[in-house]
Amino acid sequence: MTPTLFKIILVAVFLVVLWNLGQALYFMMTDKGQSGRTAWALTRRIGLSLLLIALVLIGIWAGWLHPHDVGG
Repeated sequence: MTPTLFKIILVAVFLVVLWNLGQALYFMMTDKGQSGRTAWALTRRIGLSLLLIALVLIGIWAGWLHPHDVGG
């Protein structure tokens, strides 16, 4: 896997996380707490966020991502 492809995958997962967050907001506003769709969307968001963190750690470990010091 190339570093560019890995970064594209990271951005795609991040966009799916944002989509699920927006979906949860929409369900919360329209369902008025009468269904479990909001909780399910937030559960998916948490799972995808954990996947995103794991992918970032794998990218750093594999050398595809290079963290840097902001002030240095």
